[in-house]
Amino acid sequence: AAAMLRELRRRWGSYKYRFVPWLALNLRRQRRTVRYVPESSQDKIIADEDVFETLLKTFKALFINDFSRQADILALLPEVKCQYIELLTVEQKQSKVNSCNHQGQHVFSPEEVLFNTLGFTVSRDRSSLVSAGTGVFVTKGFVPKGMVVSMYPGTVYRKHEPILFQSLGNPFIFRCIDGVLIDGNDKGLSRSVYRSCSRRDQLGPFQMSDESWLTAAPQNPLAVGQYVNNCSHEKAANVCYQEFDVPEHFPVELKQYLPNIVYSHDVESHLRCVVLVTLRDIKQGEELFSNYYTVVS
Repeated sequence: AAAMLRELRRRWGSYKYRFVPWLALNLRRQRRTVRYVPESSQDKIIADEDVFETLLKTFKALFINDFSRQADILALLPEVKCQYIELLTVEQKQSKVNSCNHQGQHVFSPEEVLFNTLGFTVSRDRSSLVSAGTGVFVTKGFVPKGMVVSMYPGTVYRKHEPILFQSLGNPFIFRCIDGVLIDGNDKGLSRSVYRSCSRRDQLGPFQMSDESWLTAAPQNPLAVGQYVNNCSHEKAANVCYQEFDVPEHFPVELKQYLPNIVYSHDVESHLRCVVLVTLRDIKQGEELFSNYYTVVS
């Protein structure tokens, strides 16, 4: 019995962190295309600075739109509060909203905020591909080439971190170039792990990540990238994935909109995010399509 137990432990030790279960279960289900990346630098469609500025611009707009709910955070950041009050005042003047009106600030939906900020909205709907299930569409506006159009949400697993059980039958695991995995499944064990990690990292009123992507109404409307379908012979890819490490100077009050969280709390490194960047202009009503796999040659 002891020998059998040792053998089981040995097998478990060499297998528990592998990506094999998800690959084995999903490769046979549908054809996937491969994106070859000779070097990490060539993975960048747009500069990291452009990704950062787009996220910053969008998250600030979401923050201002939800200004009344940010009182606890702003009480701890007086200088930041003054900056946002100035931004809010400018916005109110531009939209001809009287801040002294008894009705108070007009609150837009997250989709409206996205449209007012970047000129488009994206949302989940039934895919145009037969039997593909849910897809992601540009539901309003126009997205120019080279624009961040979505984000891939989920728990971030670094190499050798346990993901066996979460990976079983899970088609929402994204593999980064360096082997980092992002589990974008919003159901089952994956959902529970993400919520647990997110609440673990919360510091008082400061949320380090966004849990709302797990629901039908995400407060960050970009956080739907896990539902972007793979391209086909009929539907060419119009977006591609780009990895982005959140810099240390990312505003703490805006981290509540980041739809990613690290699995291990004690790992000191930048939070990995993956954004989807447009490969061409995309018009209203078009579905987003990309390539799933990244292979470093």
